[in-house]
Amino acid sequence: MRKELLRRHARVCLLVAAAVLAWPAAGLAEPTADTIAVNVDQAKLVRLPGKVATIVVGNPLIADVTLQPGGMIVVTGKGYGATNFIALDRGGEILVDRQIQVEGPSDRLVTVYRGIERESYSCVPLCQRRVTLGDSDTYFNNTMSQAGSLSSSASGGGGAGAAAKPN
Repeated sequence: MRKELLRRHARVCLLVAAAVLAWPAAGLAEPTADTIAVNVDQAKLVRLPGKVATIVVGNPLIADVTLQPGGMIVVTGKGYGATNFIALDRGGEILVDRQIQVEGPSDRLVTVYRGIERESYSCVPLCQRRVTLGDSDTYFNNTMSQAGSLSSSASGGGGAGAAAKPN
């Protein structure tokens, strides 16, 4: 009797464990033909009908959609997840209502954990720092600060390491 109870309990635990492991995969279904799939920090061009006047994005923290001349839009992945966009004509009629699915980076990403701190590196072909959503605050802020200083110096903004301007 006790053995049977233990076996039944073990089966229930295995079924629950299998369901828990399968649940995240069910939420990350492959994009359908109507879904625009884009990676974080990447852009994709999509052609729309020529009469589009307004674009509405469900969650601009996940994706940015910019209307270009000739019925083209630029879809840029901003954060992980899914949202939608709606394209309207001048009369407010819906021309397009499509899903956007933003996924993680497609490059060779290496994630390093130091306790609870996370750092990301892009290893194509050498490993270099890469800022990714979810990295620890210290790593994220230091990397962004260095990138900002480099960009400022390159554009002559006088950031760290910029040469003094002659009088």
